[in-house]
Amino acid sequence: MTDTSRTVGVLGAGIMGSAMARNLVRAGHTVRVWNRTRAKAEPLAADGARVVDTAAEAVRDADVVLTMLYDGGTVLEVMREAVSASRRGAAWVQSTTAGLESVGELAALAREHGLVFYDAPVLGTKQPAEAGQLTVLAAGPAEGRDAVAPVFDAIGARTVWTGEDGAAASATRLKLVANSWVIAATTATGESLALAKALGVDPQGFFDLISGGPLDMGYLHAKAGLILDDRLLPPSFAVATAEKDARLIVQAGERHGVRLDVAAASAERFARAAALGHADEDMAAAYFASFDDKATEGPDRA
Repeated sequence: MTDTSRTVGVLGAGIMGSAMARNLVRAGHTVRVWNRTRAKAEPLAADGARVVDTAAEAVRDADVVLTMLYDGGTVLEVMREAVSASRRGAAWVQSTTAGLESVGELAALAREHGLVFYDAPVLGTKQPAEAGQLTVLAAGPAEGRDAVAPVFDAIGARTVWTGEDGAAASATRLKLVANSWVIAATTATGESLALAKALGVDPQGFFDLISGGPLDMGYLHAKAGLILDDRLLPPSFAVATAEKDARLIVQAGERHGVRLDVAAASAERFARAAALGHADEDMAAAYFASFDDKATEGPDRA
């Protein structure tokens, strides 16, 4: 084991957690993975990770615990069951996108059990996660960063430090702001394509109109392409998860006296798309929320 190798307990083997675990193994770390549905974690065994039956087994004697679960409530539930098996002084890298109140609760649990807490959500989706090219947004004590730096280097292309107090959730605050832009852009993309369909406008005409100008953006073309080419599976970021994040953004705004109408409307669009059967598709499938009649919801491919 080299000076930079770590024993890492990874809790969560979804789209992001699995990719992060694989990159940790490739970087030479010893990785133990737990997922509530073990079958989802099993493929990681072929990559060199050890798949275990309980969260406690994953975190036992780990240098770093990495949580990448659905939401803050899930992380709190799982870690309450597992934390007594952790080593005092171990680092807890909390990468789940959680609400501000949840981060405070998680940090308190870490203090209670002697863990060094890092608020460390990531920016990026499936492809950059698989390539180890995520951006890690991190807040936590400077004196413990040598322990977590090799983990961040394995999963991300860069780390943006936002503060030294993980409990203050400065990294999560920045993540929510970034996600508010991503969600707004995704919603706008879907609505523009839906309006084009309704008005009989070829989407390519719209793309040509804004090409090379200040209204053009690569994200528009990426998400529009998924819709127009019917490539919504597998998702880079699922509709159901996007709805969860949109609601966290709305809640954060309300907590600080800001009304976020676009985020609130986006959450409802994601919910409608999920009700139409698109919950597990890419978040671009919010497009389908514009149509009540499933027979007319498909995009034109002129």
